[in-house]
Amino acid sequence: MAHQHILPEGWPVPKGYANGILADRGRLLFIAGQVGWDENEEFSSPDIVPQFERALKNILTIVSAAGGSASDICRMTCYCKDRNAYLTARKELGAIWKSVLGRHYPCMSMIFVSDLLDHPALIEIEATAVIPSGQGA
Repeated sequence: MAHQHILPEGWPVPKGYANGILADRGRLLFIAGQVGWDENEEFSSPDIVPQFERALKNILTIVSAAGGSASDICRMTCYCKDRNAYLTARKELGAIWKSVLGRHYPCMSMIFVSDLLDHPALIEIEATAVIPSGQGA
C-alpha cells in the first residue's frame, strides 16, 4: 500500500519530514517511545548519534514484527534532551536516517525536553504506522 503525502498548494516541499500523510487502509500500529538501548535494555553509548540509530532500528524492528516496512510509518515524535548535541550532529543523523529508513519521511515533530526516564537516554522516539490489511502478525 502506498500512503499519499499531502502537500497543500503553494507550500514548499518539506525537508526531512512530511506535512501530512493520507493512509488508505490498514491496521494502526502505535509504537511506544524507543530509546537507544538494545533488546536487553542496555545502552552501548551515552552519545546521541548511536542512540538515535538504535532508537530508529528499534522502531523498524517493531514495525517489521507487525508485518510492515519503513514506508508504513506515518508519524514520529522525537523527544530530545540535548538540543545542541542534536543540532551539531544533524548531518550525521540524516545519514543514519537514510541508512535505516531510506528516503521515507513521515510526519515528524521534534520536542526538546529537560529529561527522559531511561538514563543515559538523550533521545526517545515514538511512532505510528499503518500496516496494510492482510500483512503481518
